[in-house]
Amino acid sequence: MTTSVALAAPHPAALDAARAVVAAGGGAVDAAVAAAAALAVVYPHQCSAGGDLVALVRSADVDRRGVRSGDGKTRAVLSIGAAAVGIDLAGHDRMPFSGPLTITVPGAVAGWARVATLGARLPFAELLAPAIALAENGVAVSEGVRRAVEGRREHVRADPGLSGLLLDAAGEPRSVLHQPALASTLRTVADDWTSFYRGRLAERLVAGLGRLGSPLAAVDLAAHEAEVVDPLSTTVDGATWYAAPPPTQGATLLAILGSSDPLGDAYRARAARDSLLGDPRGGPIDVDALRLRTSGVAVEAVVAPKPWGDTVAVTAVGADGTAVTLIQSVFQSFGAGLLEPETGVVLHNRGASFTLQTGHPGRVRPGVRPPHTLCPSLAVTPDAVVALGCMGGRSQAWILAQVAADVLDADDLAALVARPRWVIGSQEIDREVDTLLLEPGTPGSDPLAHAAGNLGLAVETTPHRHDNSGHVQVARLRNGVVDAAGDPRADGRGAVFSQRGGHDG
Repeated sequence: MTTSVALAAPHPAALDAARAVVAAGGGAVDAAVAAAAALAVVYPHQCSAGGDLVALVRSADVDRRGVRSGDGKTRAVLSIGAAAVGIDLAGHDRMPFSGPLTITVPGAVAGWARVATLGARLPFAELLAPAIALAENGVAVSEGVRRAVEGRREHVRADPGLSGLLLDAAGEPRSVLHQPALASTLRTVADDWTSFYRGRLAERLVAGLGRLGSPLAAVDLAAHEAEVVDPLSTTVDGATWYAAPPPTQGATLLAILGSSDPLGDAYRARAARDSLLGDPRGGPIDVDALRLRTSGVAVEAVVAPKPWGDTVAVTAVGADGTAVTLIQSVFQSFGAGLLEPETGVVLHNRGASFTLQTGHPGRVRPGVRPPHTLCPSLAVTPDAVVALGCMGGRSQAWILAQVAADVLDADDLAALVARPRWVIGSQEIDREVDTLLLEPGTPGSDPLAHAAGNLGLAVETTPHRHDNSGHVQVARLRNGVVDAAGDPRADGRGAVFSQRGGHDG
């Protein structure tokens, strides 16, 4: 049987990796993992083996011969790292926004491996082979990476690991990334991914982290596990929508899907998230309040950094109904601003999302995971399966909700993800006050502006499309046909692959 897979990702190298594994006999899960690993090489400002991963994976229903090949169930994969057992923030009155104290255990590697167990057809080593080749042979620096280097040049220059990777002898951005240390790390991971957390590779990483000033220890890496849990869900107009549970903001997305007052509900859901989101390992989380089903108990909201660079999303759907929406991230551009030279791993700063506020569910504590912006989503109807994800930091929920409203019916996915959108925020969208930020031509902009006035929000229309509106990736199976689209706000593309080849969407 010929395999057909639709996939969307923000860099051509990810599409090439997916194409290669599908041609070798892989399906949607193989394609998503291969694309994610490749992105960790070519997009070090947005994701890395030193970041986190959240995914939703739906198993197949039946193949073309009518043989049941899966249970059709959707599962959430949470590979979110915890704060170090030895974390000590004495003398700090707020969480740092970058640096060694913001490094939590990296979850991406365990996440790739766990997603692969949910339906990959090829050996794990084959899924990482394209990424290893990219790290070993070198890859041209994309415009996105170049812009990120320019935007954080002082941070890059200050770290020997990052500057060695990204800057030439004259201090200018390199044109090609060569990453032999990362290639070696990925080879070890391909042979035995657990070595990243328990083994000689873990020992090297911990030693390097210690030299960088991080309190993460061997016991912290050894304790990490990628969880497979039931997702949250809701039904809107006959479609069942799935999202990841806390500590992600999936409940925030479900609170506004299908809303008749999208701006008002986004405003209220944002307040609930900022007050109530945290890790269930640290205490009960009021999911009903996050979904706006109850009033909840409001406390002071978190002051969070702007997640420059932020995140990559990969979405994949197979003709058999298998679907993956996977998001991985280093949070801010180049994460903590640190690259561990022995392993070639860029470290994330997900710990910056913790708060020091007493009584807040997101308060930093040893072994607890930070509140998470990553927000993949997946929809299922009797005739369709949709995988949806985006870059967009704290705005991901309302970015995705706007696309979700029409993604099941749209005939042109590329036009849908290109359509103008709105976001709300303040410092996370570079505004001094709470603002409704509209792209020119946003549908319903007049009633949105009126509603914003009633909520006390400033209103601003940008001169063109902008990154704050997110980079959406979508893949879909509808009436037996697969298609995909990537967001034009980035370098994203969609493509359909088969064992006979593939074409861009």
